[in-house]
Amino acid sequence: MEGSWDVTASEEMSGTRLSFHCWPSSRLEATRSVAPFGALYTPLKKLPPQCAPQTTLPYDPIRCSCHAVLNPYCQVDFRSKLWVCPFCLQRNHFPPHYADNISETNLPAELIPQYATCEYELQTVPDQGPPCFLFVIDTCAQKEEISELSDSLQQALNLLPTDALVGLITFGTNVSVYDLSSDSIAKSYIFRGNREYSPGRVGELLGCNRHPGQQSQPNGQTSMGGPGQEVLERFLLPVSECSFVVESILDDLRCDPWPVPNDKRPARATGCALSVATSLLHLAIPRRGARIMLFTSGPCTSGPGAIVSRMKGEDMRSHADLAKNVEPLHKPACEFYNKAPIPTNAPHHAVDVFACSLDQVGLLEMSELVEATGGLTVLGDSFGQSVFKESLRRVFNRFPEEVPQDGGQLQMAFNASLEVLTSSEFKVSGAIGPVTSLHKAAPNVSEIEVGKGGTNAWGLGGVDPNTTVAIYFDVSNPGTTPLPEGKRRFIQFLTKYQHANGRTRLRATTLCGSFDQEAAAVLTARMAVHQTESDEVADVLRWVDRSLIRLCAKFAEYEPDDLNSFRLSPEFSLYPQFMFHLRRSQFLQLFNSSPDEAAYYRYILSRENTTNSLVMLQPTLLSYSFNGPPEAALLDSESVRADTILLLDTFFHVVVFHGETIAAWREQGYHEQDEHAAFRALLEAPQSDAQLIMDARFPVPRYIVCDQHKSEARFLMAKLNPSVTHNSNLDGSGSAQVNTDDVSLRVFMEHLMKLAVQT
Repeated sequence: MEGSWDVTASEEMSGTRLSFHCWPSSRLEATRSVAPFGALYTPLKKLPPQCAPQTTLPYDPIRCSCHAVLNPYCQVDFRSKLWVCPFCLQRNHFPPHYADNISETNLPAELIPQYATCEYELQTVPDQGPPCFLFVIDTCAQKEEISELSDSLQQALNLLPTDALVGLITFGTNVSVYDLSSDSIAKSYIFRGNREYSPGRVGELLGCNRHPGQQSQPNGQTSMGGPGQEVLERFLLPVSECSFVVESILDDLRCDPWPVPNDKRPARATGCALSVATSLLHLAIPRRGARIMLFTSGPCTSGPGAIVSRMKGEDMRSHADLAKNVEPLHKPACEFYNKAPIPTNAPHHAVDVFACSLDQVGLLEMSELVEATGGLTVLGDSFGQSVFKESLRRVFNRFPEEVPQDGGQLQMAFNASLEVLTSSEFKVSGAIGPVTSLHKAAPNVSEIEVGKGGTNAWGLGGVDPNTTVAIYFDVSNPGTTPLPEGKRRFIQFLTKYQHANGRTRLRATTLCGSFDQEAAAVLTARMAVHQTESDEVADVLRWVDRSLIRLCAKFAEYEPDDLNSFRLSPEFSLYPQFMFHLRRSQFLQLFNSSPDEAAYYRYILSRENTTNSLVMLQPTLLSYSFNGPPEAALLDSESVRADTILLLDTFFHVVVFHGETIAAWREQGYHEQDEHAAFRALLEAPQSDAQLIMDARFPVPRYIVCDQHKSEARFLMAKLNPSVTHNSNLDGSGSAQVNTDDVSLRVFMEHLMKLAVQT
């Protein structure tokens, strides 16, 4: 195995985490290493000043013929003004404006050693114009829900840049597209909700096909006089021109007027609405960044994409129905949503789903649509909940004004693509995350596919500072010619995207970096979740177990068949623990979750960064007591004490848990008395810390305050290692017991060690 890589591959330095501390010298050795070789890359991560130029470079990058961008790992000959590409080893001449000024003491930013990441504003690509936001609103909700949603959308409208384009579509039994150019009266075009509409048909029905000879322009719009221009003049207008009209429409939103018999569900044409929305954007801005923001309160029951019939007597599909393949609407709905957003090969428009309902809404069927376009999902119970309201507000977060070049701009990007280049010793197997394959053939594409494989380039319709893509690699060097000790390998990530200001940028991150067990755990978790799309959960659990046993057998120190001799080095000591919690997590355990919830949890895991993903796998626990400041506690039932308060962060939930004695004192009002100020401070501390966690998170987690032995305590107890259960011999230690038949971490490790050391 090759020695440690340079520290510049850490997450803070480059936005990248890699799975192993050292590379194998051949494919055979990589196979024996078991855990995946891969990277978790966050394209828009804000980097510290010492690691990247703090301003965007106002010129196009220097490229090699292999498409790699000039970087600090290139060998430079200052006399002959040549540079050698570390990926293909080709010698390249510097262009004249570089060659005239470059020297060992005068380096361009991209050659400065500590700048592994550089961002360019491309001068050869015209300005794409401001972003577009198309709101698609479900009117089958209750009156109170529509009122809450209307209020939130009006607030969101005020958060948009004044030049951003806005469109408005509502749907119920039928679909209404609003003409925002009409100031005097709300004017809309009605589409039948039980049909699917192509872009040409939408343009015809909107009266925008009177000039069929339009041509596409470089900025993604159509020429003057074409249907795209008419759409931009009537249905997609800048906020500064149509905010009053949109707010008036939102104020007057009413429930779908079509009557709904008591034994039927509302006729909700979600699929048709998305079909019209994507067609509208395809007509007007086919290659420009945009977001379709769907707000729905129930399942699609009418037209394309329906997941359940209107008859209430027919239940919504369950995990059991899907496993038995007895749900006739599931596959047709999946097929419809899969092809809906991408009329061409690349996703230029992101599709976000904000679902607030006590019932399922079909998020499982729409998850591929959201993932393929890099969209966002928020799952809540009501549009009045802070989970929805605050999450929607944070979608439109902006950079602080003091940030160079980006100050005041939205913290989101559009119409992005990611290309991965590698040196010849290894290849790209694929990617898992909110991406779509661009089917680009390249010499560094492996025959072994993981996730979306067969390419080294992917499209991302939407990107934000937390969007993280998992890239998997295949060590291609044969075992007959292992690499020499100390041989360096290189990876370059090229992310091209449309900035919120309309300019096109390219971020180049070049690594010669390091690997760790936390990244390995997240990469394994993504692979396991991806496998659930095609395999039974039981088979995925067996794959996780077998992989863990093989990894421990490979890297642990032990005497054969001697359990007591088993030792794991610190580099691997936490990995089995992560796998233990992955096996018990909501990603692989479907009990007490609906298909929509399972799809939601799995999608969030597939797009979040390493730190947040680890919190999802193994939640963090803080303990508060009179004995001192808050301290990290083991995620174990032994941490539950009557005289302590626990703060649990599972990413999706933030739980403040009061021990039995603490809860009793609070109920008696001791915290309201002056002589018990310390108790009052103890009660307030975890709540303040919980608020700090929630303020920095998207989607906003559900906040739960509960007491020991009460019903909502299950949110904490279910996440704890069950070291004490109802089957244990209680020793009077005061530890809480977990009512479960799951094995504890100790028993799990004993079985793991036994299987790893056996001959």
